[in-house]
Amino acid sequence: MTPPILQVRNLTKKFGGLTANNDISFDVAPGEILSVIGPNGAGKSTLFKLISSFLRTTSGEVLFAGERVSNLAPHIVARKGIVRTFQETTIFKNMTVRESVIVAHHIRSKANLLGYFFRSANAHQDEQTFGRSADDILDFLGLAPLANEIACNLPQGHLRALGIAIGLACDPKVLLLDEPFAGMNHDETMQMVELVRGVRDRGVTVLLVEHDMAAVMRISDRIVVLNFGEKIAEGTPAEIQDNEQVIEAYLGREEDLVGLYTC
Repeated sequence: MTPPILQVRNLTKKFGGLTANNDISFDVAPGEILSVIGPNGAGKSTLFKLISSFLRTTSGEVLFAGERVSNLAPHIVARKGIVRTFQETTIFKNMTVRESVIVAHHIRSKANLLGYFFRSANAHQDEQTFGRSADDILDFLGLAPLANEIACNLPQGHLRALGIAIGLACDPKVLLLDEPFAGMNHDETMQMVELVRGVRDRGVTVLLVEHDMAAVMRISDRIVVLNFGEKIAEGTPAEIQDNEQVIEAYLGREEDLVGLYTC
């Protein structure tokens, strides 16, 4: 049996007297798409921040390929292969699409700051490598025709795709997507669903937080459900849809579930 690429073990985060995440555990298999769902305030975004080390744990740990990565500096965790995109599209909006993706590659730089200033051989090699990689990523995501467009001019769907492009520039093994379908219409959502599947097919394991249940049920291999900071369920989309505790806490009764798989 293939060992998990990511292991969340008894993860707890407290902010004073508030427990945002309480003793959460689950594994993620290589090549899996796992979604984390739950009501607003359930602790989903906090969980992502703990996994990507943007927050320090109160207790518990995160293991990546068997190595503990919790509480390391976020840029070190990203270099190891756990990369997070953000709910707010914090793109370099005054740069072109291609420039934004090239800049994101610099977490993988061989040259240091002085090397870039004095145009060292390593800096020159980085620039060539990052340019080729950026072009490959943009072509893969269907953004190549927009490579020279200023990022702030992009519509919401393309901005979300650019956010994923910036994540891919960091060469992730595990990509954390925070509400990748937010603000999209049906057609844009379905295009993004296929795009995320394509990312997985490139060998990247995907975790996502999302409120669009139709998209979640369509794209996920497994789902973890949080409520009031605790994991209340874990399973396949069919198992989650039929879970009484999840229905009570989040999904709603049968009449509310009509159309869940229709997209």
